[in-house]
Amino acid sequence: MKVLVVVGARPNFMKAAPILKAIRAFNSAHEWSEPMEPILVHTGQHYDAQMSDAFFADLEMPQPDVFLGAGSGSHAEQTAEIMKRFERVLLEQKPQALLVVGDVNSTLACALAAAKLPPRLKPLIAHVEAGLRSFDRAMPEEINRILTDQISDVLFVTEESGLRHLQTEGIPRAKIHFVGNTMIDTLRACETRADLSTVLPRLGVTKREYALLTLHRAANVDDRDSFVEILSGLRDLAATQRVIFPAHPRTQKQIRDLGLESFFAPAQGGGIAMVAPQPYLDFLCLMKNARLVITDSGGIQEETTALGVPCVTVRDNTERPVTIELGSNVLAGTRCETIRQGIRLQLASRLKNAMPPLWDGRAAGRIIAVLANHLLPLVPVHLEDAAGQMQENAR
Repeated sequence: MKVLVVVGARPNFMKAAPILKAIRAFNSAHEWSEPMEPILVHTGQHYDAQMSDAFFADLEMPQPDVFLGAGSGSHAEQTAEIMKRFERVLLEQKPQALLVVGDVNSTLACALAAAKLPPRLKPLIAHVEAGLRSFDRAMPEEINRILTDQISDVLFVTEESGLRHLQTEGIPRAKIHFVGNTMIDTLRACETRADLSTVLPRLGVTKREYALLTLHRAANVDDRDSFVEILSGLRDLAATQRVIFPAHPRTQKQIRDLGLESFFAPAQGGGIAMVAPQPYLDFLCLMKNARLVITDSGGIQEETTALGVPCVTVRDNTERPVTIELGSNVLAGTRCETIRQGIRLQLASRLKNAMPPLWDGRAAGRIIAVLANHLLPLVPVHLEDAAGQMQENAR
């Protein structure tokens, strides 16, 4: 039984890695005549050989079975190119199931290519991280989420807001499964190794005496006025402690093109220290030991919540409302003064050790148990029993 698992951008790796392990563990735990055969497809939506290799090593992922090499381009060009290339893979492989994760262009493109196949060739389409909504349709990711959910056969939800959103949108309840968060599966599996990272002394920082910054959304880094407003909101923080900023190559290019180099200090200096993008284990170590994280990333809002690290999100909305409800994260907007207020609030906060339901490191096991019940309906698998058993086997 072939199960295509699609990744396209850096956040997808953390979501897919535990699923691949769970499939292998499931096969080891059950004597099926036709075991699940995971086929990892990398669309190449975001691809840097050095960073990609480091991530696959850190996450103990196998190298992709298929690399599409779709590359960059406008949203329309990229989505169309991935669809063209992925359709050929579907016709060659004839999988029983397709598993897409997250909300990037690869997610929608691959789901859409599968949904348009003739019924005899169409695989079961499963969406991991379904139901998240920012209600901001200016975000390309929001369009990807909504459309992928509408054409998927099985929807795996990470937090309770996803259940409400999908049912409001008319998705039948039988298609929806609340399983937890595979990003947190990866975090828990990698924490011990991340503790061995040497990134803190390498960057000249000590635990709880620095802040961590990530910025990548086009709305924040493509417009000079918006970018300056955000950086100005960080000045008070940068005056009191170092702010480590692992900057994506595209963000670095924007900083140069917009003439914003004066906001940044050398990597070993004070202020906002811009450094190269970090491999997963090093970044996890930086995040876990930061006094504060400032970000516009959805996944980092979740990871800081799991780690109990205060987070300030420089956006006007979030598709991860559970992080706000628990107090681990605040929405600071994108204006200088509101960002300062958000930082002051989180620096003074005393976080509770609260964890969203089912963020327990067993989400991938639940996902594979559900898939097994769809692909092997005559051999029912109990979700929690299978998740626990697979977690033990994965160790």
